[in-house]
Amino acid sequence: MNPQSLADAVHALMPRTRSELAELVAFESVADVPALAGECGAAAAWIAGAMTAQGFTDVRLLDTPDGTQAVWGELPAAQGAPVVLLYAHYDVQPAADRDAWATDPFRLTEAGGRWYGRGAADCKGSVLMHLTALRALAAVGGRLPDVHVKFIVEGSEEQGTGGLERYAEAHPELLAADVVVIADTANVALDVPTLTTSLRGMTTVEVHTRTLAANVHSGSFGGGAPDALAALIRLLDSLYDEDGHTRVAGLERTQTWGGSPYPVEKFRADAEVLPSVELPGTAALADLLWARPAATVVGIDCPAVAGATSAVQHRARALVSLRVPPGTEAARAQEALAAHLEAAAPRSAEVTVERLGVWEAFETGSDGPAHRAMLNSLRDVFGTEPARCGQGGSIPVCVTLAGLYPDAEFLLLGVQDPASRIHSTDESVDPGLLARMATAEALFLHRLAARPA
Repeated sequence: MNPQSLADAVHALMPRTRSELAELVAFESVADVPALAGECGAAAAWIAGAMTAQGFTDVRLLDTPDGTQAVWGELPAAQGAPVVLLYAHYDVQPAADRDAWATDPFRLTEAGGRWYGRGAADCKGSVLMHLTALRALAAVGGRLPDVHVKFIVEGSEEQGTGGLERYAEAHPELLAADVVVIADTANVALDVPTLTTSLRGMTTVEVHTRTLAANVHSGSFGGGAPDALAALIRLLDSLYDEDGHTRVAGLERTQTWGGSPYPVEKFRADAEVLPSVELPGTAALADLLWARPAATVVGIDCPAVAGATSAVQHRARALVSLRVPPGTEAARAQEALAAHLEAAAPRSAEVTVERLGVWEAFETGSDGPAHRAMLNSLRDVFGTEPARCGQGGSIPVCVTLAGLYPDAEFLLLGVQDPASRIHSTDESVDPGLLARMATAEALFLHRLAARPA
């Protein structure tokens, strides 16, 4: 079986892939909005139907402890065949500020050669990548190669409430595999396939400042009354040094990244940094993104400009996220973050710090036989050397599965690229990239069948 025959099969399947991705994107499957629970259930049912149509046996809707459903199915193979677990998720981020979208976020729309819609890249496109790869294998070989395939699609990855993790811990046999393919990461460029080898963990805290019993008139009391919003701004600024780098007392911030670098100009283009804006400091971007902690103020409760009154604020709050590199325990990082904020509290305000979620960092090896097979498959399909990079985001299920199956190889890849704008407006996937990633996965599964479990 050669790469070109699989590429031709995938190309012939792409109209079906687009049509089905449109159906899946149409579900507004935002898991942490109770009013959209029906949309999540419908998305799960759609995936279960697609698995059944593909020949998966014993397809199940798994009721997980956080109230969401995961979809599971398997394609058994002969005894002793290698077992591969394919992973994706169907829940998506909310499509906030819909007026800022150029298209309807829940209607797959083609523009400029890309497919736009919430979840098109993160991560419903990866669901279709897996299905297209399996269909291409069946089309070329008449049947699937001798690989035992398990397929799990979860419904709460974005909200991070651990539904699938807790279910897997209670039913460890269900997801046991020799190789785990996590399809939820990005490629460094459209023409450069990428295996992700590390993920930063994350912790969050909520910071509250209080100064007065109620708001007071800024004309009568401004200049003398302590301002809770001003105190919060000063407190948050303590998280960054004079160069703009994160500094949290008690956390190391000199680690370096040993993999592929991230050129400054490419980063500026990928992140869409405004031309007149300078990047913080002089540290290497790969170090900052993949090897060191990074604090982000992800939300502040304070009056909006529209409708604001002339008042000194009596209270304010902020949600702070801290990304944690491999080698740092997330719970320890959370305590360091909370202690830093409490110690930096200005005397002009009462400050409380509420500790919220904790998700551990993840790191995987890159020299096993499955890694080599995937690297060779990506190289053969793309015609270029694959990159091996870190990723700043976290995928909590990786840590759980690695703990349950310590001998398994983990391969992290996906259909995202720098222009995908996941978690933002106008999310999109490049269909050519989706097709090549599906081709590479199909070739990988064919090669995996040739090695013993």
